[in-house]
Amino acid sequence: MHLHLTLIGLTGGIACGKSTVLATLHDLGAHVLDADAVTHALQRPEGAAYAPIVAAFGPQVVAADGTLDRRALGSIVFSDAARLRELEAIVHPLVRREIAAWLERVAAEHPGAVAVLDVIRLIEGGYAAQCDAVWVVRCAAEQQLARLMQTRGLSEPEARARLAAQPPQESRIAHATLIIDNDGDLDDLRAQVLAGWRGGHGAIP
Repeated sequence: MHLHLTLIGLTGGIACGKSTVLATLHDLGAHVLDADAVTHALQRPEGAAYAPIVAAFGPQVVAADGTLDRRALGSIVFSDAARLRELEAIVHPLVRREIAAWLERVAAEHPGAVAVLDVIRLIEGGYAAQCDAVWVVRCAAEQQLARLMQTRGLSEPEARARLAAQPPQESRIAHATLIIDNDGDLDDLRAQVLAGWRGGHGAIP
């Protein structure tokens, strides 16, 4: 890419362990950005996405305290592909703008650094083409389901709807320069991240 950075694109299915990989890369010295966290910030009442989302989806997606009720919004969009596309049309351009600004800032302040973008739709969103390496975190579908229910308090039907709304894992793996398998324990996951980091960041040859 044109910026003076080594850029790793990190992706994988929901609840596959990307956040742990991202935290480990941060500990190793990378500058990291979680696109999910950017999205959450944009959806706060003061964020740029809040008003357009409420206008599009109505007062039922607003919690009693005035914040966005993400579970209510999720129940709408993850059961209706057209509504999901509507939400993405609001949020994605704003996220893309925030990511571009962050990359420019890191490149200006830390030229030659390693930057990591954690984006669930890295391939579909066109981000992968900007990256020097693409790391894909994968795990068994049963583990994804169990983690979604445990960590996010979703019912099994809610968790399955979220999994069904995502591209299949194989579509990401086809673009990977490094695959991290998260069917094991935390130590195994971190060992794979360290090996990838020491091995040239899994860069495209």
